[in-house]
Amino acid sequence: MRTLKTLCILLLFCNSFHLLKAQNSPAPIKLVQFVLTPNHADWNYKLHEQATLKIMVHKYGVPINGIQVHYQYGPEFMPSEKEGHVTLKNGTGEINIGTLKTPGFKELKVKVTVDGHTYKDQVKLGFNPFEIQPTVTMPKDFDVFWNDVLEANKKIPMNPVVTHKPEFSTDKVDVFLVRLQNYKKGKHLYGYLSKPKDGKKHPVLFHPPGAGVKKINPVLAFAEAGFISFTTEIHGISPEISKANYNDLKHALTDYWALNLHDKDKYYYKSVYLGCVRAIDFLTSLPEFDGKNVVVTGGSQGGALTIVTAGLDKRVTSLASFYPALSDHTGYLHNRPGGWPHIFSSKHGNTSEENIETVTYYDVVNFAKKITVPGFYSTGYNDNTCAPTSVFSAFNAVTAPKEIVITPISGHWRFGETNTQAINWLKQKCGIE
Repeated sequence: MRTLKTLCILLLFCNSFHLLKAQNSPAPIKLVQFVLTPNHADWNYKLHEQATLKIMVHKYGVPINGIQVHYQYGPEFMPSEKEGHVTLKNGTGEINIGTLKTPGFKELKVKVTVDGHTYKDQVKLGFNPFEIQPTVTMPKDFDVFWNDVLEANKKIPMNPVVTHKPEFSTDKVDVFLVRLQNYKKGKHLYGYLSKPKDGKKHPVLFHPPGAGVKKINPVLAFAEAGFISFTTEIHGISPEISKANYNDLKHALTDYWALNLHDKDKYYYKSVYLGCVRAIDFLTSLPEFDGKNVVVTGGSQGGALTIVTAGLDKRVTSLASFYPALSDHTGYLHNRPGGWPHIFSSKHGNTSEENIETVTYYDVVNFAKKITVPGFYSTGYNDNTCAPTSVFSAFNAVTAPKEIVITPISGHWRFGETNTQAINWLKQKCGIE
């Protein structure tokens, strides 16, 4: 009887816990929201032109009247040049954030306290962003360095191990776990290969990962769109290892981007960049490859590796890069932001001569200059991870045919509409109907 009573209590507790959890799902929007409206619809301004923004604060979608808003503004990622307060009259206010004398971005940060809770927001405006020039230099032996590195890697057998994964496959797409040898004998790269099940030849698509140390998952959408796709990781970690072992490796690789930064021949990203070319080696070796169309696409670190791959490997025929990281690292040495991971920011303080020399061989800007094929690019202005100043440094360095989709309101993410536009652009380049 006591056991039955205990069981009933446990069941009641579990049901109550799950009900409580369901009742406390995170809200998709904030209770109080800012509406920040630049006086230029495209958020772009000319040098020396004054930029003003209309401010409203909404609660339940209704403007709050008479509330005081704290603000500060200045060049992107740099110390603010002015801060103050504005009181909203008839529910609105206006702030002039000034201008810039050189191409770049200014950001406005705002915050307000309502019913004891503080809410924050920001907006960044561009001043001649298409004239932003990179600060990173190009080493005289850049091409020689990478040609030698690539030739050495060709001597490392790929030794592909391809394992069918029926648990991930569908009636339209076959999924395989792939292991490739890269950089050194015994060092491997893992990825998921997704192939249409129609027995036809297809363009191949390389999909490098975003930043961090996280398990990769199969991506079927590219295969469903008509590509043979390969989604990889960069750390040589199988997605099938135990959670405990994975967490140990994840801890060991914190700040992997700084490993051996002092030595261009041993820097962590050397094997990563070579892994991108190895991925193309593998894709172009497949019997289902159509023999002509090789595309690359990714965002953030994946956007950076997209540009690197296209700059290094002339087999690539088109690319789609979203808000690329690793761009114009040395911006911080010139009083403006560099790209993720902000190596030379005051937070990290890695500004030795050796470190600065190394990044010139790995900075995305210098690979962007080597691209010779059409590219689709996209970014937002409110990105605090990959500063738009750094993104435009890379984009403006591209001399090949290019187009860019700017959604200024977006941060370090992209809208589904932009993603669809990029896929359709790649399909058009590859002749996929």
